[in-house]
Amino acid sequence: MKKVIKRVSSDSGMAAGNLADFETRCSKSKVNLSRKKGLLSCAWWSPLFLVPFSFLLLGSTANALPGETTDTVEAWINAHPTLRPGIGDGLLVQKTSTPAQRFTFQATVLPPGRVTLPRDRGTIRTERLTFYDMVNGVTPERLEESLRTIYGSAIYQDFDRASIVYYYPTPDIAELARRQNRPLLAARQGELRLGERFAYWWEITKTEEGKAFNGQLTVFLKEDLDKLETELRDR
Repeated sequence: MKKVIKRVSSDSGMAAGNLADFETRCSKSKVNLSRKKGLLSCAWWSPLFLVPFSFLLLGSTANALPGETTDTVEAWINAHPTLRPGIGDGLLVQKTSTPAQRFTFQATVLPPGRVTLPRDRGTIRTERLTFYDMVNGVTPERLEESLRTIYGSAIYQDFDRASIVYYYPTPDIAELARRQNRPLLAARQGELRLGERFAYWWEITKTEEGKAFNGQLTVFLKEDLDKLETELRDR
């Protein structure tokens, strides 16, 4: 299947561009970059508002992904410089900057979509990033850059080169929502992709004013793609 869109440039260009933009904006805000307080006040320019900007440049190694054991993934989460859950959080990471900004990372043995009985309770099938941000909003581009921040360039490239299997709302749904004046019918925007290594699903939910404050991006096993696609088309 032919890929439909491509949004983001190469790793090196993006890192350099983000760093220059970050420094410029912080400079205009009269923030001393050498001070910890200044770094925190500008941290929201990072795709993960809770993550120091340096993590974008250092990157991370995605050595625990769907298909790995629960123990392996839990160890990776605990050692990850961006995630670093609290003691006892295990496969679930929840971070809050303010009541208006939240980030969640969860690995699970269940396939994405409607809950079904797990085939293997010892193998991770799905990993999901979820954002709630009333301050800056959530966009597909921000979700993509967060994927790269957490998993590194190899997984990001697999996502970026993946074929788009399904995109919604479809033109028919969008037109129906317009004719019937039902904006909530087309409020959820999302995309299902099939890469060489994994399948991917992102979704944002827009308000009636067209702004999105909620979003998620899921990495999951390719064998679960048909199940999720059927559910998305039928809902």
